[in-house]
Amino acid sequence: MKKILSLIIASVLSITIAYAGQNDNAITLTTINGKKIHIYGTDKGFKIPEYKGKIMFVEFWGTHCPPCLMSIPHYIDLTKKYGKNISILAIEVQDTPKDQLKAFAAAKGINYDVVDYRTGYMFVQYIAQRARWKGSIPFLLILDQTGKVQIAQVGLVPQNQLETVIKSMINKTTNTSKR
Repeated sequence: MKKILSLIIASVLSITIAYAGQNDNAITLTTINGKKIHIYGTDKGFKIPEYKGKIMFVEFWGTHCPPCLMSIPHYIDLTKKYGKNISILAIEVQDTPKDQLKAFAAAKGINYDVVDYRTGYMFVQYIAQRARWKGSIPFLLILDQTGKVQIAQVGLVPQNQLETVIKSMINKTTNTSKR
């Protein structure tokens, strides 16, 4: 009975999530610090008004995942270096309780947006369905300044490669605006 109920709930969520991505209904996330983030699905990515015009990293990660933990200092450095050009949204998917996640983020000096699993569940399911993501972490999506997904990557991406992507996208925008 529980399995049938779970399947029904999953089906309803899938329909709801698909609807949110195709209409003006946003998936709304609240970070561990109380910031609201509204995500609208588009044909090629997302529209996120809070990050308008910025390169966006969306990482699905866990507090008990060694490669995920290795990426934290990279993201801290990138936020310091490119903060006016990028935004990072990290969604914790190992279900660390929100109060523990908030303490973890403070202890690590995380300077970018973090969402706990329970708050981000609908978006996690949306990504799993849309990107055919099977749950391996870290899982990184990189969106350009228009919200178009440019990269979807499972596993740790070295900081120098992330910087190359950022610089390329900044240069692309700069060259396009000069025309």
